[in-house]
Amino acid sequence: MAYKVKLDVFEGPLDLLLYLIQKEEVDIYDIPIAKITDQYLEYMELMQLLDLNIAGEFLVMAATLMHIKSKLLLPPDETEGAEDQEADPRAELVKRLLEYKKFKEAASELSERESTQKHFFARVGSGINMDELPPAEDKFFEASLFDLITAFTKVLKDVPKDAFYQVVKDEFTVSEKIHDILHLMTERKSMLFTELFRTARNKFEIITMFLAVLELIKMKEIIVRQSFQFADIEVIRNTETIAPVVPVPDKDASESAVKQTETNNG
Repeated sequence: MAYKVKLDVFEGPLDLLLYLIQKEEVDIYDIPIAKITDQYLEYMELMQLLDLNIAGEFLVMAATLMHIKSKLLLPPDETEGAEDQEADPRAELVKRLLEYKKFKEAASELSERESTQKHFFARVGSGINMDELPPAEDKFFEASLFDLITAFTKVLKDVPKDAFYQVVKDEFTVSEKIHDILHLMTERKSMLFTELFRTARNKFEIITMFLAVLELIKMKEIIVRQSFQFADIEVIRNTETIAPVVPVPDKDASESAVKQTETNNG
């Protein structure tokens, strides 16, 4: 597939590791390296399948995980004393993850404060005008790239196996799928991520549709969000860029309604 998506904000390898650790609900101080490494490599394979623009940092992290995994598989050297034995090979990685996690949480808190502050308006001489505050909304979290890839794998699993081996007669392009999604989002305010793929007939069409979703996110035409982490992903249209379709009134019905109104007003 020649089409390549380049996202402006592309999560890095540490983001993927933190995502997998939280997803598996494991202790960050005692990472099951073998399991996490296997999952990390699976996500990299999917990203390569989707022809995403993978930075070299992901490959470096993959090599680091493989190195740590191989060290942990080696039996301890009984000839060395306790003081001479090498420290836990995961220690340096855990340290990096904890530092990165701390900065991410701080950045997230600052972003949330900024978002909250937008709801307040200064009023000369009397502080905050409570009447001007917008109504409270349910809290949502923006779905990450890895949330989308996880949802994408679930969609692939739901596709019948024979669909993977069908000869593709119809070719699909990302541009066409972008047009289809935009048209759909003018008719519906929101939908579940999985609903976008219900009409897909084969693996190639699913991949093309997914790339179109990523491109629309980059273009800020749609927003993907979750009510909580790892929840179902909801796709909503960006009302600033996509105007909903306004039904055109039937001409005969309109004229009939006008005549009826004139009759009632007698």
